[in-house]
Amino acid sequence: MKVVSVYNRYLNRGGEDEGFENEGKLLERKGCEVTLVTEQVKTPDGLIESARLALDAIWSRTWYTKFEGILREKKPDVVHVHNFFPTMSPSIYYACRDNGVPVVQTLHNSRLLCPASSFYREERVCEDCLGKTPPWPAVVHGCYQNSRARSGVIAAMLTVHRYLETWRKMVDIFVVATDFYRRKFIQGGIPEDKIMMKPFFIDPDPGVKGTRGDYALFIGRLSPEKGIRTMLAAWEQLDGIPLKVRGGGPLLKEVKDFARDHSGVEVIPNRLEAQEWTALMKNARFLVWPSAGIFETFGLVAVDAFACGMPVIASRSGAMAEIVTDKRTGLQFTVGDPQDLAEKVAWAWSNPEEMEEMGRNARIEYETKYTAERNYHMLMEVYQRAISGTRHVLNVHRTAEGRLGDLT
Repeated sequence: MKVVSVYNRYLNRGGEDEGFENEGKLLERKGCEVTLVTEQVKTPDGLIESARLALDAIWSRTWYTKFEGILREKKPDVVHVHNFFPTMSPSIYYACRDNGVPVVQTLHNSRLLCPASSFYREERVCEDCLGKTPPWPAVVHGCYQNSRARSGVIAAMLTVHRYLETWRKMVDIFVVATDFYRRKFIQGGIPEDKIMMKPFFIDPDPGVKGTRGDYALFIGRLSPEKGIRTMLAAWEQLDGIPLKVRGGGPLLKEVKDFARDHSGVEVIPNRLEAQEWTALMKNARFLVWPSAGIFETFGLVAVDAFACGMPVIASRSGAMAEIVTDKRTGLQFTVGDPQDLAEKVAWAWSNPEEMEEMGRNARIEYETKYTAERNYHMLMEVYQRAISGTRHVLNVHRTAEGRLGDLT
């Protein structure tokens, strides 16, 4: 099978990058002909470039033309879009439809429903834009990068393409990683019959850790929506339980200041070699996943822990509650409640045998749901459904240039 896999990279590397790259490697290993198409987001230099990028986010004539050339050269069976924002724009969907190529879109985040892609504002869950066209609350509050202008660009992009029914007519299959977000996207207007579930995977298999573990571990972006302050407040109440924190972000200084005043807390450098990463995971007793609210569409780090046979203490909300089964593969605590988190951490530390049993269950969960082999078969099912569906609609589309001429 020939696959063109598309990813508009963000400024900061994250889990989406890993998911995109792992999937490409898996397909190649299975004998598929894979073409990776990427674009790196750049900080605009001056008003003119900012204005150009703003228009490109809505409709990029450059990328429409460029993508048509890629399609004619590679002649793929399917195009798999992981992210089109902000530079490529939804114009690449129209290039695919005008060339009769089916489109699969993985929904790594909630951008199509929430301009900030987080359902999070002022350290609380926010769904003010869900179901609204245009999504004006995001503009009023400057939800994207604390900027009303930039939030307005995303709101405009969403409004235009909702009006054009781009998501319904130009995308054959949407892929989500959890049932929670499947329901959320249906609520936001994505056609239910176009959504398929496929989680992400861990490859290569790191193998089960061989020790009980000497510390609790947090891995992730150090930002408010990740529940960092809840975790630090919990550790204010804990005595003698070591915590290692690995990550970067706007709260890095705050975490370092906390670690300086609390001897049991250690900040690990954000960049680690593969062996260092594996050792960090395998020497931990359990993972702490304190994310606030519902913004997590998946939890690759939690699945990383499962693969190592390590249980997870997670927020009782959204995808977290779906991935981590309370008292089976880990423990759940009330979102944003440092007292409840402290109590769960203290119990976990004092009951290592019970936590080791949860770790064994976590490993079974990984082997059942999150291996590369399992994921490949699910991905092929997605592609085949997209290809079959496209054959029935090739003669009913209108050209992108005709429908969007007034925008260019």
